[in-house]
Amino acid sequence: MSTDRDDENLVIKEVESWKGFEYALRNPNASLFNKMLKECLENEEYEKAFKSKGPQFSAESLFIALIFQQQKMISRLIESLSLNQNKKDQS
Repeated sequence: MSTDRDDENLVIKEVESWKGFEYALRNPNASLFNKMLKECLENEEYEKAFKSKGPQFSAESLFIALIFQQQKMISRLIESLSLNQNKKDQS
């Protein structure tokens, strides 16, 4: 049976295993990739997702977490653009 500490280490180990990938990216992309990985470590929702899948699926959990994170960003941008467009239309 895994403990919370084991699950936490799973998340950290998976994120750490992807740190070397940044060297294959150009600078702005490498910085963004590192920021996304860091945010995965800080987000409790993503940690729960990692825990639910276990060690054999940790990479897949990371990919899903990154996709969710990207989708949240896209949704916020769309919402912001809509609000700006509505303000412009009301002027």
